[in-house]
Amino acid sequence: MNRRTSLKYILGLASAQLASANAAAATPPELVKSKAEWAKLLPPASYRVLFEEDTERPGSSPLNNEKRDGTFVCAACFLPLFDSSKKYDSGTGWPSFFDPLPNALGTKVDYKLFGPRDEYHCVRCGGHQGHVFPDGPKPTGKRYCNNGVALNFVPRSDKLPELRK
Repeated sequence: MNRRTSLKYILGLASAQLASANAAAATPPELVKSKAEWAKLLPPASYRVLFEEDTERPGSSPLNNEKRDGTFVCAACFLPLFDSSKKYDSGTGWPSFFDPLPNALGTKVDYKLFGPRDEYHCVRCGGHQGHVFPDGPKPTGKRYCNNGVALNFVPRSDKLPELRK
């Protein structure tokens, strides 16, 4: 290996380590509480959706018709999940978004219905939010179909709540 190749290798490693550190720094710290603790903090419907993976009835959430400028945060830990500019009317009866905020969601495969679906959850508290489907609008083509009781809406003019501890 010559000097030029060695220097490129070292710079490449340093760049990869920096990118990894920046990604880790952008991910919020995990919030761990027992189900009993969450049950005391949340309304029953929100608790069932967030921590028992229930689903609210379509059309039952006032957030489905929310059209103001602002941020949708996790109803459990208050982590910002979606910006209102990424919300659209999917016609499904649930609040729908085509793109989440960076480092806000985690996913896993859910086999509870006829076939596998991609479930997504708050990356901070693990609260179930909904499912993501490949039939959304451009530019992502994704539909994040969210349970309204798993979210709180904060108008842009209001300060976001502090993350729950």
